[in-house]
Amino acid sequence: MSELTYTRCGDYYIPDLKLSEQPEAAIGKYGRMRQRYLKEHRPGLYSSLILNEKLYPHLLEIDRAAREQMETMLPCMMEAAGVTEELKARDPMRWVGLMNTLKAQAEEIVNDELICN
Repeated sequence: MSELTYTRCGDYYIPDLKLSEQPEAAIGKYGRMRQRYLKEHRPGLYSSLILNEKLYPHLLEIDRAAREQMETMLPCMMEAAGVTEELKARDPMRWVGLMNTLKAQAEEIVNDELICN
């Protein structure tokens, strides 16, 4: 382990700590949900990820995986429920209701499998 250096500020010595380079990508909705879950329900793991500088890459990976799962699940669920463009043209309010229900179901699955796991 490298030797720590300190900077004197008034009567105190503050360690000169620097974080390694982190990617510049923004964390999306599912990454923020995972962060909130870790912070509230798994504080030990959350602290460990922060101290090892692995939190940000972990959140990016969870967000990417959750978005991919949503993109693959939703069309299959739409097909199984009979949600089509014809239904959208014929009965738009029913189509919107079904789409909202399917999206909520898909997000619940993603939440159980990726966010709160």
